Amino acid sequence: MDILLAVWTAFLTAEFLTKPLWLWAAFMGLVAVLLAFDLGVLHRKQREIEVGESLALSAGYIAIACIFGGWVWWQFGATAGMDWYTGFFVEKSLSLDNVFVIALIFGYFAVPRQYQHRVLFWGILGVIVLRGIMIGLGAALVSEFSWILYVFGAFLVLTGIKMLFASDQPKDLGDNWLLKFLKRRMRVTPELHGQQFFVRQPKEPGGKPVLWATPLFLALMLVEAADLVFAVDSVPAIFAITQDPFIVYTSNIFAILGLRALYFALAAMIHRFHYLKYALAAVLVFIGGKIFLVNIIGKIPAGISLGVTLGLIAAGIVASLILTAEKRQAGGQAGSGQPG
Repeated sequence: MDILLAVWTAFLTAEFLTKPLWLWAAFMGLVAVLLAFDLGVLHRKQREIEVGESLALSAGYIAIACIFGGWVWWQFGATAGMDWYTGFFVEKSLSLDNVFVIALIFGYFAVPRQYQHRVLFWGILGVIVLRGIMIGLGAALVSEFSWILYVFGAFLVLTGIKMLFASDQPKDLGDNWLLKFLKRRMRVTPELHGQQFFVRQPKEPGGKPVLWATPLFLALMLVEAADLVFAVDSVPAIFAITQDPFIVYTSNIFAILGLRALYFALAAMIHRFHYLKYALAAVLVFIGGKIFLVNIIGKIPAGISLGVTLGLIAAGIVASLILTAEKRQAGGQAGSGQPG
């Protein structure tokens, strides 16, 4: 009994990345419960997820995230709470671009909607691990080399400027280097096999069955790779807001959990968010510029950062909805005109 008590006491008092170990374990337990409820209860059977269900599930994730952020505020103070909410909304916004890429991947492999949730669910498990590794490395770099924040800031500003002038034309996934590599190294079936990532079938009629990857597995790998690419933007962005690894990681994971739930609603109206990228570019420039303004005007309060971030995102969404609606209306009127 004394040994168990000593182990429990050590667990409660031990720290990992500036926070008690039990706090990290409790958060991962919460994530595991959410994922188990998602897969084991809500989506035990593979089926097509309707827009209404997608919105409801996303609202549930956002509500849980806001409650968690309120707990961070109560436990660690107003500044930490503001930083958490700012990081959450920044990550949520930057991840919207990921929806466009995921939709492109599913379209390329002709993945039916009833199988898309399976890819997104298993994809989130990879995200939890990859984001943890990247954030851990980022925290170590910031702790050891404080000047690395200026590198992050410059990278964010340049990325934002690049996003402003990026082409809207979708890329051809057939030229993707990862896809070409996987097809060279693996046996891949020419067609989907339901929800299976791998199947066993003979290389030739009457031969011994061997393991084949399916296009659904290739879609999963490209989704994971896309998230890794987007993390290169989002992880420096949130480190520019706060250097607390717990706030960085938990806000990242909550934002991604909710976004995957929202995917099915967003994918149905991607064309309505044409101007959102300009807002996201402005957010990146603002967050990156904050680092360089510290030595000029001092640190910008977390509340102002949160307000500016939400204002820019809201402006991008409203502008997209209004302007795309006007274009559709104008196109409809032009199409309904009769020759004189």
